[in-house]
This record gives sequence, structure tokens and C-alpha cells, in this order.
Amino acid sequence: MKLYTYFRSSAAYRVRIALNLKGLDYGSVPVHLLRDGGQQLLPAYREINPSALVPTLDDDGALIGQSLAIIEYLEESHPSVPLLPADALGRARVRMLALTVAADTHPLGNLRVLKYLTGELGQSEQAKLAWQQHWLHTGMAALEALLASSSDTGLYCHGDTPTLADCCLVPQVFSAQRFGVDTAPYPTIMRIHAACAGLPAFQQAHPAQQADAQ
Repeated sequence: MKLYTYFRSSAAYRVRIALNLKGLDYGSVPVHLLRDGGQQLLPAYREINPSALVPTLDDDGALIGQSLAIIEYLEESHPSVPLLPADALGRARVRMLALTVAADTHPLGNLRVLKYLTGELGQSEQAKLAWQQHWLHTGMAALEALLASSSDTGLYCHGDTPTLADCCLVPQVFSAQRFGVDTAPYPTIMRIHAACAGLPAFQQAHPAQQADAQ
């Protein structure tokens, strides 16, 4: 397997965590989102992923984009280390938590959205940062409420083993910290983040540990 990735991409970070949790070997193919005008926009990469986004998984020639679709594929093709609970309600809850990050929060701070703000809409860097911080706070407040109010929350987002939800939570905290968001109002998120940070699968997936982290 090959993963087209960028070290600071939250979406690619999620997939790296999932691959590591499942103990799957893969090769990383860096796609730098800023160099050469954005390598994801070059024709060679658009042939791989017409959406011009990372990550893309290449599994023996089968190309899959979208981080959650990739992780669900890994879940179905390599089920021995499950990232979704066995029961339907538990699976729905984990997917809900994951989508609170991946669908409701992360897209609003995506690079192409930020470039549009400062480019076509003419917003300042200060306004861009305020936009990022606002939506990061909004998303994390929702996630904190969902986690803190449920007895299904354990050491991790759902029970005492990492799931798809934790694969999404950790990169979101990385983004929040990177852009100066105060995480003190989110104690449940930060407790879970600390538990995840002690696991090799999460440590090895961290942006600082990637070959393209330069």
C-alpha cells in the first residue's frame, strides 16, 4: 500500500493513525501542499485524485480518496484490529464523533478555503486566523459536549480502546494548538488526547515524525 500524504494534513494524519493502529505496512508518497504552487494541483497528482486533495490510498492500484472512506475500507479489508465497535449503536456514535470533526469542523479550515479568504475575498491574515480559531472553537465545543455527556466515553472517545473517533480527535487537537486555540475549555478532549499520545501508533503518525516534515 502507498499513502499520498502531507505531514501537516489533518486528513492524512487520521489515516496514518489508522494504518498504524492496524499494524499495516505502507509507503508514504509526500504531496507538498505549498511547494510548486501546490503539488496536489499538478496534473500528475490530479490523475491520481481528481479532487486534488490528500490523502489518497493506493492499494495495489485501487485508488481511494477521502480519509474516512479510506479508514472504513481498511476496517472492512483488515478487520483484525477493529476501529469501530461491534454493535450498531456504538458504530453510529463513533461515526458521529468522527464526522463532528471531519465534516463539521475541519473543512472550514482547509487550505483551499483559507486561500480563497485571503485571495478572492481579500481578507487579511488576521481575519483568516480569526476565522480559523472561531470554527475550531465551535467544533471542539460540540465535540467536548458530546464526549463529556456520554457514559460511553472511556479512556478514549468510545470505551477503552482507540476507534475511528480518536483517529479524528488527535489531528484536530494538533490543528487547534498550531493555530493558537486555547484548549483549556475542553478537558475531556485533552484527557483523551493525552491517552492517545502515549500510544506508539499515534506517536509514529505525528506530523513531526514524517519524512516530509521540513
